[in-house]
Amino acid sequence: MSIATAMAYKTLIKNTAKNSLVLLTALIALLLQNPVSASEPAKILVLGDSLSAGYRMDISDSWTTLLQNKLMELDYGYSVVNASISGDTTSSGLQRLPRALKVHQPDIVIIELGGNDGLRAYPLPTVRANLLRMIQLSQEANARVILAGIQIPPNYGKGYADEFTALFFDVAAETDVAIIPFFMENVALNPAMMQGDNIHPTVGAQPLLLQNTWVVLEPLLNAGSD
Repeated sequence: MSIATAMAYKTLIKNTAKNSLVLLTALIALLLQNPVSASEPAKILVLGDSLSAGYRMDISDSWTTLLQNKLMELDYGYSVVNASISGDTTSSGLQRLPRALKVHQPDIVIIELGGNDGLRAYPLPTVRANLLRMIQLSQEANARVILAGIQIPPNYGKGYADEFTALFFDVAAETDVAIIPFFMENVALNPAMMQGDNIHPTVGAQPLLLQNTWVVLEPLLNAGSD
């Protein structure tokens, strides 16, 4: 091999190594900007108040945790994100929802709000507008929605209580979303299932809340797996 050929060969190897280093550096930078992650399961976002936040109980006993366990047992590819806060109203839930939708990008949103509005006798047009907006935001984020029907005792005024109950069905019909007819069915009027304040369900009531939710949720899960 002549000296000229050897020098040319050496230069070629040097340039190849340099180009490879540049390519590797660019690839690493690209991966840092767009990290490769394992496929995440579809999410169910629960936006609720104390009825879903596990009020005065370990969160592992709440119906939302029981729901996650059931989904795993039945091999549904969903994870539950519980964004419930005790004391929340439809107004505060509406304020929190946009960020929750952006962060979690749920496939299904369960809205369990309104009880605190009713107990505080908030104007029904406001409650209705808040629920409609939450459903609209969820649908715009390509999430399917379940609205939990809430009822309040008639001692708040039978007229107000009846209109409050009907409001949830009207909103669900207007927006074409699934509704849990009465989230606290078989719980609210059973003293054994209620805590001492007669407002919040006990640990023993959580499977009933799960069942009330499951009968409405399961068809959506099956539809999503088709």
